Amino acid sequence: MKSSLIAEESDRTFILILDQGEEAFQTITDFANTMQLTGASLMAIGAFRTAKVGWFDFEAKRYKPIVVDEQCEVLSMIGDIAEGDDGKSSVHTHAVLGIKDGTVRGGHFLEGIVRPTLEVTIVETRSHLRRKKKPELGIALIDPS
Repeated sequence: MKSSLIAEESDRTFILILDQGEEAFQTITDFANTMQLTGASLMAIGAFRTAKVGWFDFEAKRYKPIVVDEQCEVLSMIGDIAEGDDGKSSVHTHAVLGIKDGTVRGGHFLEGIVRPTLEVTIVETRSHLRRKKKPELGIALIDPS
């Protein structure tokens, strides 16, 4: 992975260029923790060798995985970064992935092995965001208070 700070006059803006073979979710999370990001938005485009997104089953309170076991284009990936209950950066992203027949798979982004690259833009906000676990929902949500 390569990264560059491209703006700092107001909010910090980073560009991450992930290399082939890197696992995207963990790489982005590690970068967010290294930079101590506790409030940011992110977007990305690129491609994966394989990927996994999830559909949230509200009754079961868990994500049901949707595996894309083939080369796919990252048509859209958007999300945010907040501080989690553990004090570390918590990345929450959704992705729309296009496969060779023109159909798409999408959902909560769980993992993806980059091939050939993933270009990620992260824009830090001036506000500190806090994500708190909501046991009644089974997920952590940003708490605006």
